[in-house]
Amino acid sequence: MEDSAHSKRSVTVADVAKAAKVSKATAARVLGGYGVVSAKITDQVMASAAALEYRPNELARSMSTGRSGIIGVVVGDIENAFFSLAVRGISDAARLAGFNVIIANSGEQLDAEKSAVDLLIGKRVDGLIVTPARCDNIDHLRDIRRAGVPLVLFDRAIPELDVDAVTGDDQDAAVTATRYLIGQGHRRLAYVSAMDAEGGGLTDVGRISNSAVRERVEGFVSVLTEAGLPNPLHYVRLGATDQQQTDGVIKRLVSEGSSPTALLASDSLVGLRIFKSLQSLGLSIPSDVSMICFLDADWTSVTVPPITIIDQRVYEMGKLASERLVARIERTPLAVERLRVSTRLVVRGSVATIGR
Repeated sequence: MEDSAHSKRSVTVADVAKAAKVSKATAARVLGGYGVVSAKITDQVMASAAALEYRPNELARSMSTGRSGIIGVVVGDIENAFFSLAVRGISDAARLAGFNVIIANSGEQLDAEKSAVDLLIGKRVDGLIVTPARCDNIDHLRDIRRAGVPLVLFDRAIPELDVDAVTGDDQDAAVTATRYLIGQGHRRLAYVSAMDAEGGGLTDVGRISNSAVRERVEGFVSVLTEAGLPNPLHYVRLGATDQQQTDGVIKRLVSEGSSPTALLASDSLVGLRIFKSLQSLGLSIPSDVSMICFLDADWTSVTVPPITIIDQRVYEMGKLASERLVARIERTPLAVERLRVSTRLVVRGSVATIGR
């Protein structure tokens, strides 16, 4: 009969306290995660809560603690394996800390990002993790700070915003990959990105609004310059935003008089599009053109040949961003930092050695 009675109404803290044979205050401390309670009593209360199928009243808890227990996450493109892995890392770490996650997808569009931020702040999230679509238009991100909501940037850094950012070691990764290609005898190298092309060809790296892409291009260009290769920006191509656009980018590259012998793809989606473009043109990897791709996406290890990749450790990046945000929500005293997660080059079979 007792179980039937409990099934007809919500189980309360008082019910758990009675079953655990402790005071209501002690049960509340254990279930609310505050105060000091012995391990034995904690186990007692948690066992009773599980047996009674106790569910906390989130509204009541948010009113008493001033927190919703929710973290908002705005990513650039959930279709991209990079962001899927990142969200897994963010969610796993958030759950361990007692937070739920609401995910919004901006599609790398600034207006969609602004709408998502407004929506999540309206949901009274305790903090936000945002991958900014642009690093040069940040008023809405400043508004998050003004609203007193903790913010951590993911994958891209904006130093003037004075908030934590968790990124890959983008410039070093591009330097390592480009030096490897140079070391294999390549002298005509192209960097291909999904970023929208603005006003045709790229003449100024500093105008790239995405900090991760900018730093990778800076690394790429610095190695070409270091190797004494002429006009390094000529082979930086933007606009590989879908398969049709990528087909056009690759067709233009390979039809030039001195077409590149190696391609560096800015992410795994771009890399897959490039792979398909080369196939449709009847070109094979690596005998016709070599290739390196950012991110160890599943497809890169099952192609023939498997693709040499830059392993970005994205799950760890997501986990670190989540842990940092929780620390900010908990008001842990920390200096604002850009936390860079190191990358490594994984050599497979997609880069030929030439000129030897």
